[in-house]
Amino acid sequence: MRLHDLKPRPGSKHRKKRLGQGESSGRGKTSGRGGKGQSARSGSSIRIGFEGGQMPLIRRIPKRGFNNKRFKVVVLPVNLSDLNVFEAGSVVDLAALQQAGLTNGTYDSVKVLGRGELTQKLTVRANAFSETARAAIEKLGGTAEVVS
Repeated sequence: MRLHDLKPRPGSKHRKKRLGQGESSGRGKTSGRGGKGQSARSGSSIRIGFEGGQMPLIRRIPKRGFNNKRFKVVVLPVNLSDLNVFEAGSVVDLAALQQAGLTNGTYDSVKVLGRGELTQKLTVRANAFSETARAAIEKLGGTAEVVS
């Protein structure tokens, strides 16, 4: 087999539907645009939600209530078992967590949780600690430092 012998698999290539090629083509005359009107014109594009000048639904319905989404604080959880990737005696801070690939996305603070088991002594610097996480870190002789 040579490069010039290669062909696409049968049925994988479809002929492009040619619009406006006569009545018998199945897409002739109006070419699937219906008859007359704004959407039948060339260069026509109507934005989403446009209702022909009528007051759009999104502006007709009343706006009520308060949404707190803007002020939400995103706390990134890090489990004790995840901290085992660091060497004994090392300092684990936000930069070290990021370099190890334990943090991703946007977040406001990092909280160390007590899930899993820690196997070595570490100095952990984070925004918050659960009680069980703090106890587990200090049990092995490490320190849990809160940074703001």
